[in-house]
Amino acid sequence: MTEQEFQYKTLKANDQTIAYRVDGEANPGRPNLLFLPGFFSDMTGSKASFLAARCIEDRRQLTRFDYSGHGQSSGQFIDGCIGDWLADALAVVDAVTTGKLILVGSSMGGWIMLLLALARPDRVAGLVGIAAAPDFTEDLVWDLLSREQKAEMQDKGVIYEPSEYGAPVPYTLKLVQDGREHLLLRAPINITCPVRLIQGRQDKDVPWQTAEKLKKQLRSKDVRIHYVEDGEHRLSRNEDLELLWKAVESLAA
Repeated sequence: MTEQEFQYKTLKANDQTIAYRVDGEANPGRPNLLFLPGFFSDMTGSKASFLAARCIEDRRQLTRFDYSGHGQSSGQFIDGCIGDWLADALAVVDAVTTGKLILVGSSMGGWIMLLLALARPDRVAGLVGIAAAPDFTEDLVWDLLSREQKAEMQDKGVIYEPSEYGAPVPYTLKLVQDGREHLLLRAPINITCPVRLIQGRQDKDVPWQTAEKLKKQLRSKDVRIHYVEDGEHRLSRNEDLELLWKAVESLAA
C-alpha cells in the first residue's frame, strides 16, 4: 500500500508530527476502538487493516496511528522509547478520539495499552491484548542479552539484533533505561476494566507465560486468556483475526 493510497491526517505533539487515521463512524452509546501497533510496526499492518474494515461494516469507529519514529510519523526510531510512544498515544486519545474506548494493543502496543489505561481510566471500556508484551525491554531484551552484548550497549548506546521480519532491529540503552520507569509486572496493576488476552503458545518473541503474569497482576475480575495452540507471534492468519474480532465484540457487548 503506497502513501498515496493510504490517506492519513497529522497532529503536532511532543515536538513530533504524529500520523493517524480514523476509519468508520462514531456511534453514540457504543465504544470506539483505538489500535496500538507493536515495536517497529505501523498502522498499515494486517491487524489494524482488518479492524478498520470490520469497524466500517459494524458502524463503529477505529483510530490508528504511528508512534514517532514509526511509519508516517516524524522522528527517528532509534531515538524513541516507551515513554515517548506513550506520550504519542495520549496525544492521539486526547486530541482525536471521543467517548469510551476499547484499546487493542499488539505486542509492545499491549504494554502501551496498559499504561494508557492507567493514565486515562475514565476513557477506557476494555482492553484486548494480542501477544501483549509489557516489560519486554527488561524481561525479553536486557535479561536475555549476553554479558558482551550488555557491555556493547552500555559502551555504544545501541546494539542491532537480527529479525526474521526484516532488517536488524536497534535496541538502545535509552530504550532499556526508560523501560524501567514503566515496568508493570512487578506489582499489582490498578486496571479494573474487562481484559481479553490472545496469546500464541508457539510465540518465540513473547512467551505465553507473560500472559499468565499479566493476568495475575491485574486487579480486574474479568480477565480472560485465549491461547492459540499453534499460534506464533504475529497472529495474523484469518482465524486469528476472527478471534480478535470476537474478543472486541465480547467487550463491546
